[in-house]
Amino acid sequence: MSTSAVPDVFDPRRYAAGLPHDSFRELRDHHPVAWQEEYEVLGWPAGPGFWAVTRHADVVRVLKDARTYSSWAGATQIRDPDPADLPFIRRMMLNQDPSPRDAGEGPADHGRLRRLVSRAFTPGRVDRFAAVARGRARRLLGAAREAGGVVDLVTAVTDEYALLNLADLLGVPESDRGLLLKWTERVIAYQDPDEPPVRGEDGEPVNPRSPAMLREMFDYAQELAAYKRRNPGDDVMTSLAGGELADAELEMFFFLLTVAGNDTVRSAAPGGFLALARHPDEQRRLRAREVAVDTAVDELLRWHPPVLSFRRTAARDTTLGGQDVREGDKVVVFHASANYDERAFEDPHRLDLARSPNPHVSFGDGPHVCLGAHFARLQLRVLHEEARALLPAVSVAAPPRRLVSNFINGLKSLPLGMDGP
Repeated sequence: MSTSAVPDVFDPRRYAAGLPHDSFRELRDHHPVAWQEEYEVLGWPAGPGFWAVTRHADVVRVLKDARTYSSWAGATQIRDPDPADLPFIRRMMLNQDPSPRDAGEGPADHGRLRRLVSRAFTPGRVDRFAAVARGRARRLLGAAREAGGVVDLVTAVTDEYALLNLADLLGVPESDRGLLLKWTERVIAYQDPDEPPVRGEDGEPVNPRSPAMLREMFDYAQELAAYKRRNPGDDVMTSLAGGELADAELEMFFFLLTVAGNDTVRSAAPGGFLALARHPDEQRRLRAREVAVDTAVDELLRWHPPVLSFRRTAARDTTLGGQDVREGDKVVVFHASANYDERAFEDPHRLDLARSPNPHVSFGDGPHVCLGAHFARLQLRVLHEEARALLPAVSVAAPPRRLVSNFINGLKSLPLGMDGP
C-alpha cells in the first residue's frame, strides 16, 4: 500500500471541474477501498464517513451482493437520511433489497415491485416512442443548426429532449411538463449553489427527498393516476394506475421515474456531445458511419456516466479490497472511477467509439440495474443518429458549466460551435 495521502472524492465541488481522474487512479492503484471523511460542506451537515470503492471488480461485487451491501439499511445516497424519514424512503424500489436480510428486517418487495413496473416499462412500449423521439430530435437539432455560430446544446436541445420524451412515456399532459423539471432540479441539484436549499425552522437545509418536500409531487401523481383511470392511454402511468400498486408505491414510482428517467438522459446526452467535440477524430468516425451508433453510445456512456456514485450499507462484517468493513458502515461505489479502471478496460482514457466488449457500469449492475436503460439507450441512439444527419462537426466554443454534485455528472451548459463542415 502507498503511504501517500488518500485523495478526497467526497467534496461535491471537485466535480464542477470534471471527473477527478488523478484522484480516482490513486485510489484504484493504492487505496481501492478508502475511508472518506464526510465533513460539513455547502451548508449540509457532517456525516460519519464512508468507504469509497473505486475498482471495477469491487464495484460490481458490491452492486451484485445485496445481502452483504444493503440498499434498504440506509438508502442509496451518501448523506444519511433523517431517521424519521427512513421508513418513508424505503418505500421506493431503489431503496429496497431483493430479499429479506438475515435478521428478518426489510420487506421482500423489491422483486414484486420491479416485476410490476417492468410490465409497464416494456421494450415494445418504449420502442413505439422512437418515432416521436426522432421527430423531436430533428426539430431541436434543426433549430440549433439554423441558429449557427455558438449554441448552448443543453438549453437548446438536450434538456428539452430528455424532459419531453419522459413526459410522453409517462403520459404527463403538455400543460404540466414544467413541473417535472422543477421537481427534478429540486432533488438532483440540491448541492449546487445555483439551487439554494429550502431551510427548515431550525435553519438547517431540508432533505429534498423528505416527505414534506415531495408532497406536491405525490399529490400530482395521485391526480394523474385518477385521470388515467378515466382516460387511459398508451403510457406508463396508465399501466401503473390500473395495476396492483398501493397509493404509496405508485407515488414513489412516479418520483423515481420522474427524477431518474429525466436526469439519466439529461446528463448523458450533453456529456456525449462534449466527448465528441473534444475528440474530433472519433467524431469524424461516427459521422462517416465507420462505427455503429449503438456501440458509440455505450462508449459515450462509459466516458461520461450520468451517475457518479451510489451508496450501500454493510449488512454484516465483511472484507472488501483488503479493508475490514463493519456492519453499518456506509459503502459508496464510484461508477465514474470503475469506468476508467485499467484492470477492466484497455487504454480507458482513450475514447474508442468501437470499443467492444464494454462492461461499463453507468447503468449499475446486479438486482438494481437501471430499469430504464433500454429507454435511455434508445433516446441517445436516436439523438446521435439525427445529429449525424443534421449538425455540422461541432467544437467546444467555451468551457462547459458543470453541476456541483457528487451524485449526478451533470452539465448546466455546453456552448458548441456549429460552423464545421
